[in-house]
Amino acid sequence: MEGVLNTAVGFSGGQVKNPSYDQVCSGRTGHAETVEIVYDPRILSYEDLVRKFFSFHDPTQLNRQGPDIGSQYRSVIFYHNETERQIALKVKEELEKAGHFGQRKIVTEIVPFKEFYRAEEYHQKYYLKKTIR
Repeated sequence: MEGVLNTAVGFSGGQVKNPSYDQVCSGRTGHAETVEIVYDPRILSYEDLVRKFFSFHDPTQLNRQGPDIGSQYRSVIFYHNETERQIALKVKEELEKAGHFGQRKIVTEIVPFKEFYRAEEYHQKYYLKKTIR
């Protein structure tokens, strides 16, 4: 998206400091696989990011995304302040009321951000690396 300056994949929302991918996949760390997005708010709004988030995955699937199953694949937004929390809640509510996902309930968690742990380098730009081979 125009305005996105950088992204990194990693883990947030768990109890283990600096977990490895294997630890997160065990389901025992409490982390979700996440994306850290650095963006220019003069070009791209937080609300636009939230709307994009809801458009590129299925937020009605509990603890899964496509073939990937487990709590590390839960749909979650980690907010940094009250303004971000309110925007995320507003967008989620609007999408549900509009029936954007039919009768399915949006299960996306909206929780305070605590810490982001960058995943191992082989996970950065993972899909790009897999399609270039």
